[in-house]
Amino acid sequence: MTARTLARVTAVGPYFAVTGGPRPDARDFRPFTALLHDPPALAAYVAETGRRLGTDGPPDTDRRRVAASTFHLGTAARLWSVALATATLTGRAADLAPERVWWRTPRSGPVELWLPRPAATTAGDLPGALYETVVARLLLPLGAALRRDFGLSPRVLHGNTASALVGAVRVLLARIPDAPRSPLPVAAALLAREPLASAGALTTDPLAYHRDNCCLYYRIPGNGYCGDCVLRRPGPRPDGRD
Repeated sequence: MTARTLARVTAVGPYFAVTGGPRPDARDFRPFTALLHDPPALAAYVAETGRRLGTDGPPDTDRRRVAASTFHLGTAARLWSVALATATLTGRAADLAPERVWWRTPRSGPVELWLPRPAATTAGDLPGALYETVVARLLLPLGAALRRDFGLSPRVLHGNTASALVGAVRVLLARIPDAPRSPLPVAAALLAREPLASAGALTTDPLAYHRDNCCLYYRIPGNGYCGDCVLRRPGPRPDGRD
């Protein structure tokens, strides 16, 4: 990814912000691999998410699950935003390998992303390349770590991944409607692949996504259901809870 591409992606909005190459203020950045293989690092990040949400306090399994799901959804949104914007603007998929992507928790706002070595890009099968780099190499391993440490169900995690992808599509269509490529066909092809295909249903006219599961955000006091949540629709609720 060139500096120009990074700047164009970053300009879309806060969730698309990413820097590349050497930077003088690299303190506290850690590789994404730490979230996958360092349980204390993952626990600290989830705890910070809980603090911001107001779900911290006395140890409580349900509170920790809400914070872990919210952390996962936000991380998925950041990764999809960068990856899908790159594909939309350039027609190429960035190689966001776990060791290439570094993150840092700011005092407020979404997590910061940094690529010390700007990712190479590939042309060709965009949905396949994006599935490999974002789903297979980043979000599925992160989901496995969150299942292990926080008990999140696969349905919640896959729903988060799909919902975050559609959220990135919405922003791209609104902010850069004249982009060289539409993000919607790429996202539709991704959502047709398992495990995302079983997480919900996409409609394109008008654009809408309906999850078959819940991200648990409604369990935060004072909050309601997300727009794509299964609990907003009549009918049986999945598993009685999630």
